Amino acid sequence: MMDIGLQIFSVKNALKEDYVGTLERIAAIGYKHVEFPVRITDEGIHLGGDITVKELKRQLDRLGLKTISTSARVNQDTAWDRIIEVNQELDCPVIVCPAAYFTDKANVIEYCGRFNRYAETCRKQGIGLYYHNHFQEFQVFEGHTVMDLMLEHMDEELVKFELDSYWALRGGADPAEWLHKYGTRCDRIHQKDLPAGVNPVNWFDVFGKDERITVEHLYKTQDPSQFAEIGEGIMDIKNIIDTARKIGAAKYMIVEQDATCKTELESVEISYRNMSVLLAL
Repeated sequence: MMDIGLQIFSVKNALKEDYVGTLERIAAIGYKHVEFPVRITDEGIHLGGDITVKELKRQLDRLGLKTISTSARVNQDTAWDRIIEVNQELDCPVIVCPAAYFTDKANVIEYCGRFNRYAETCRKQGIGLYYHNHFQEFQVFEGHTVMDLMLEHMDEELVKFELDSYWALRGGADPAEWLHKYGTRCDRIHQKDLPAGVNPVNWFDVFGKDERITVEHLYKTQDPSQFAEIGEGIMDIKNIIDTARKIGAAKYMIVEQDATCKTELESVEISYRNMSVLLAL
């Protein structure tokens, strides 16, 4: 049984206009599971709008919304005590790293070693640590994709993965094939859709297979015309669902709309409705 979730980043602008009202609309659409981006600075904890962790938890409880994961930057500067405390206050069991960028194979392996240490820190506090892909993790260094290296060098007892099927496709990979590679290490999937007519599909055909991919490249992909709501594009989402069911590990299909040509709340409502139909098939 897979439940539908929502990455709150999908309604980032709506939150700034009316934080609580946006949460109310999300609950009214039917969502019950949410994933929150969390940013921690010297000025405090940022949850996408003017709200404290305590007040957010109160509103989520009132609306019957459960935080299944937070997403936060994971690097040498991560304030682990503070991000773990946020998770504990939200009664949230998982922290997800949303992206990282790499220069070569050695750089990937070194990152994996650090990630394992971060995951051990989280586990001691009862929190799981996951890695979420974009397209750059399917770049090839010395005959191996970054993601293959992660699977090999990230401790399978400590680290799990959140597959973003759209971004895997945009990296030239087959999402269903990667679900098999992840096996039981992937229990949540991010889903959106690819509009018909997008060409090329593989971002490495735009940037180059040997380009050093940075966050600036990712910013260049954030064009609403490159994204569609679930069920409104050409991705074989039913096959992704069927594959996940056969493997038996996935708990959540999480709607994440990086950008949209519609209003954000209209977008996530369409995706919820269409995902509900696909999960019922």
